[in-house]
Amino acid sequence: MIRIRFHGRGGHGMKTAGRIAGTAAFLEGYYAQDFPVYGAERRGAPITAYTRISKDRILERGIFSEPDIVIIADESLINDPAANPLQGVTKKTITIINTMVNDIKDKFSILGIVNTIDATGLCLEIIGKGSAVSAALGGAACRIIGIIQKDNLINAVIKELKNINLPEELIEKNVEVAEKCYEILSPIIIQHGEDIPDSPIETITLPYQYPTMSSPSVFSSGNIIEKKTGGWRIFKPVINLEKCNKCWICFVYCPEGVISLDESEYPHIDYDHCKGCLICYEECPVKVITVEREIETW
Repeated sequence: MIRIRFHGRGGHGMKTAGRIAGTAAFLEGYYAQDFPVYGAERRGAPITAYTRISKDRILERGIFSEPDIVIIADESLINDPAANPLQGVTKKTITIINTMVNDIKDKFSILGIVNTIDATGLCLEIIGKGSAVSAALGGAACRIIGIIQKDNLINAVIKELKNINLPEELIEKNVEVAEKCYEILSPIIIQHGEDIPDSPIETITLPYQYPTMSSPSVFSSGNIIEKKTGGWRIFKPVINLEKCNKCWICFVYCPEGVISLDESEYPHIDYDHCKGCLICYEECPVKVITVEREIETW
């Protein structure tokens, strides 16, 4: 059995990447199982998706902690304890990271085989947007495991992207991205760990507790401001204050409330917490906000 674990942020399309790998394997004649696990379900928050592929019927259920392959859509997740993408990685694990940094294996002392691919750059080049990398990393997974023919990858991309109602033109571009990733990477021999034996399920009975004992209580104010969500960002909006007409549109539209106004009513971005949704860039009526790609987000 091949166990692939995908890590990304909400909006990267890791659920779809897992489905692409599972569907391609199914079309190839294998049994497949895929599912996502969400934490805080919001754009930019870490999510994990799981795909199992096997010649035999798959009787395992639920998440797995010792993957054969780990796919990471955003290198800023590597040091994020909420995502912990390197959990269970051993000398036998193959890790694929979407990044422009070549020496990332040494930077993070990652065990096993590490390959990098600039999936965001490919999506920018072919699709014109780099936020969703589902086809790219689904294609990468299919290539690495070495058992999926390119035709079945293409059919899987088309099927899964049609299911989420993507326009035909965008589907064609995503297919091109998937094909490109498939061609860039090479299959790697997977060194399986030991299969997890079935274990009997023990049922326990919890005694009833009154709500005063069993309900959580909040006794202090929130601490969300201490969480630096700026590390989730792939692209950074930059305001040209010399050309800004102080219309406040970016300030009003910012969904995270990270744009503030100074005493002269000029907007300023809190980069510690800006997630890079780029709504300010889209809405700016005089187009004085530009976009820069983050090079290293840690």
